[in-house]
Order: sequence, then C-alpha cells, then structure tokens
Amino acid sequence: MEYRHLGRTGVKVAPLALGTDNILNPTPEAEAKKMILRGIEAGINLIDTANSYMRGEAERVIGETLKESGLRDQVLIATKAHYPTGPGPNDRGNSRLHLLRACEDSLKRLQTDYIDLYQLHRPVFDMPIDETLAALTDLVRQGKVRYIGSSTAPAWKVLEGILVSELKGYVRFVSEQPPYNLLDRRIENELVPMAQAYNLALLPWSPLAMGMLAGRYAEDNIRPEGSRARLRGGIYAERVTPRAVEVGNRFVKLAREAGYDPAQLALLWVKDQPGITAPIIGPKSVEQLEHLLPVLDMKLPEDIRIACDGLVPPGSAVANFHNSAPWMKMQI
Repeated sequence: MEYRHLGRTGVKVAPLALGTDNILNPTPEAEAKKMILRGIEAGINLIDTANSYMRGEAERVIGETLKESGLRDQVLIATKAHYPTGPGPNDRGNSRLHLLRACEDSLKRLQTDYIDLYQLHRPVFDMPIDETLAALTDLVRQGKVRYIGSSTAPAWKVLEGILVSELKGYVRFVSEQPPYNLLDRRIENELVPMAQAYNLALLPWSPLAMGMLAGRYAEDNIRPEGSRARLRGGIYAERVTPRAVEVGNRFVKLAREAGYDPAQLALLWVKDQPGITAPIIGPKSVEQLEHLLPVLDMKLPEDIRIACDGLVPPGSAVANFHNSAPWMKMQI
C-alpha cells in the first residue's frame, strides 16, 4: 500500500481514512466495532470522528474498541469540535473556553491521553483566529493534541490560520477536510492549489456523493432505504437534485462499461486526484467496508480521469455539498 504524508508532517497515513458518522446512526455498536477492527487490519490507520457524532457516542465506541483491542498506538485518531455540546452560548464555536472544555471531554470518551489530529469542525468568522490558534497551541504543548486541522473552511480562512501561526509562533494547520466528489469539484479552484502550495493534507468527506455515484438513486424523488437523504433529511436531502442524480447515473454507466464497480471508481477518482491525501469513507457495515477496501491498492487510469472530466468539468459542480457551510454563496 502507498502510504502518504499527512501534509508537511512526518506522519504517514493510508490513502483512505475511516469515517465514523454512521456509528449508532444507523450502524449498531457491535457492527461498528467490527468495522473499526477490520479497517485497521486492512491497513487504514486514520480514524476520523467528531464530538458531535451521536452527541459524542461515536467517540466512546472508538475509545472502547481501541482500548479493548490494544490497538490505540497503531492508529491516528482525528476528532473535531465546534458544534453545540449543550444549551449555553459558550457550548459551541471555536473560542478558547469551548475548545479546552471540548478537548477534555473528547479525551475522556476516547479513553486516551492524546488526540492525534484535532480539527475545527467549521470556521468562525466573528472572532479573531488568534484566540483559537492560541488555545490549540496550548493543547499541543500540554501533550493533549499532536496536530491540528480544519474542516469545510474556505481557502482564505485556512490560509489566514497558516499565516497567523507563522507570524505569532502558533501551532500550524496540517490538514483541511472539505467535501469533494465528482459532483462537486469546487475545491479545485482555490483550496487544492493553496493546499499544494503550502503542503496541507486534504482529507475529503463524502467521496461517493451520498451514494449518487454508486447507483443508489434511480430517480430524484426516491430516497433509498437506509440512505442519509431518507434517514436524516435536511441538508442531506437537499444535495440530491435531478441534475445530480442524472449525472451520477451517467457516471455509473461509464464505470460499468469500463469494467469498474461504480462505488469503487468514485472513491478511486477522489483518492487519485491531485493534492488529495486520503478521502474519508463512511461505511454502514463491514460488508460495505470490504467492498471499498480494494481501492487502497488501485490506480486511476488517465483515460478514465478524462472521461470523468467530460461529465463534470474541473472546478465545477452539479450538486451542492457545501450546503452545511454558510460562507459558500454559490447555489447549484
């Protein structure tokens, strides 16, 4: 397997990361633990989670699994903070107060002394980033966090953090976690070039476009059983549009005619795009995980890359996977 550097660090990660947003919603705990162990066995060494996934219960399941198996030191735990953890005005955001509290709570649930990659789940625009970076720097110096990153932030906001860190001697972002798939390629316009210039790891989420690139959506008005569009609705359902489904099904046809499984090819396309470190997969079962694991050792042929560009040109989009980020004004 080709392991890749996590940005400018000396740490190497597998070209796929294991996402955990489905733990307990809908994946049962026993199945989730099996998925985590199978992923590690296959060579995946970055497990991504957040303190908001099932109100922290995903972190608990990860912590128990790694403690029971004795595999904590074989993996990198990446978690996030930002979203509300309580009803109060300070139970959210990227303030020093909230981040220090959130980190301590995550450490307890994960049953670990340190978090390998601590990420800002979303950016904040109404406070100086200095406060956030100073708090994260203290956590690193205390040994509670190894590296820091961000998620679903505009390129300028990530770069602001990098430059402020350089100016003031704060710990520096090593990664950004954006939405990215063949149906929404907008990060290629600014974020990807910036990440390549500043050696920032990119860990994309939703590489299968919620199943639209795996052939799960025959018609726009059908929400497949067990899909996020049906189970969660809201922003998830908003991403499923007639245009997105139509292009997604054209991709499915392309994949099958070329002899590929659509889900594997959709993931492979993201994995082998320029600047990408490791897309985050979010299987609901061990069976789904097994289906995606072969991508770890696959390479994207150039003719397939060109054919995909014909479906959705570089830098464009036919679905809005940035709809959980209010800063993205472009609508599809």
